[in-house]
Amino acid sequence: MPDQSTIHSNSSSAHAQASAKITSSESARSPRLIAIGGGKGGVGKTFVAANLAVALARLGRRVVALDADLDGANLHTCLGLPSPDVSLADFVAGRTLEPEKLLMQTREANLQVIAGTHANLDTPQPEQNQRVELLRGLRRLAADYVLIDLGAGSQRAVLDYFLVADDGLLVLRPEPTSVENAYSFLRAAFYRRLQLGARGYGVREIVREAMDQRNERGIRTPYDLMREIEALDPVEGRRFMEAMRGFRPRIIVNEARTENDVKLGFSVASVCEKFFGFRADYLGYVNYQKEARDSVRARKALVEYREASEAATYLKRIARKLVDSSEAKTFSS
Repeated sequence: MPDQSTIHSNSSSAHAQASAKITSSESARSPRLIAIGGGKGGVGKTFVAANLAVALARLGRRVVALDADLDGANLHTCLGLPSPDVSLADFVAGRTLEPEKLLMQTREANLQVIAGTHANLDTPQPEQNQRVELLRGLRRLAADYVLIDLGAGSQRAVLDYFLVADDGLLVLRPEPTSVENAYSFLRAAFYRRLQLGARGYGVREIVREAMDQRNERGIRTPYDLMREIEALDPVEGRRFMEAMRGFRPRIIVNEARTENDVKLGFSVASVCEKFFGFRADYLGYVNYQKEARDSVRARKALVEYREASEAATYLKRIARKLVDSSEAKTFSS
């Protein structure tokens, strides 16, 4: 079992201080984008996103949490906020082009939210050019971290946020349907990464065919795809091998109850390397605890609702790992 040491939060008096709004800035260091996906709905993506956002804020980092699930937005509710007057839907509709105008302050001094409510049911998700502009705007925010709570499924909008982020966190529950969907999501994300990076028409066609799991070429794994590409264009093959090595999602197991549940993250990481050809990191797990569901009903993050609980401790450990790894990369660059 992982070390049980807790990450102490800032004092309650610090939480009560009024904070200046997080606005756009031309500072040298842009915020680190962390996308939180899961492939399947109901695995606890929003729960994890809300708790990591609060935990990072209580570590003294400036945080923006973005609800990109316009079909089922509820991140603001988990953080105790009312339905907002403005949200990401206003950006999609073109009513505002500046993400900082969508920010809502939370109870946490260092945490603000961009909600995802009031979506246009005809076109709820931003088009690709809008996603590019949104990500540029997020990179300009004067924040240390921007957490992106993704919707379920493997639509292009979901995959693109996951791939563009500095860290892609995959949340899964220890049940067959969740694990199966997690593998499907990772496979789709990886092929989308290759598709976006393909240069020659022939290579793009091979990648497109490979995305159909019943393709006539018999391509079933990224390794099969690499062989096809190398046979067609050795230079592209080498470049794609680099892309494969650069794809490194991070796994979180939610609602772990048994030792085997805890070990699931290692098993998923092993399968990714053995059969898919890319490495995945097991970032940590959150044990099952009744207080977690109680916190959702109370419209509070668990790290606020029951800060000393075991599950809250694990969530804070994951937040600390994110800080340690990202700041180590910043220091070494």
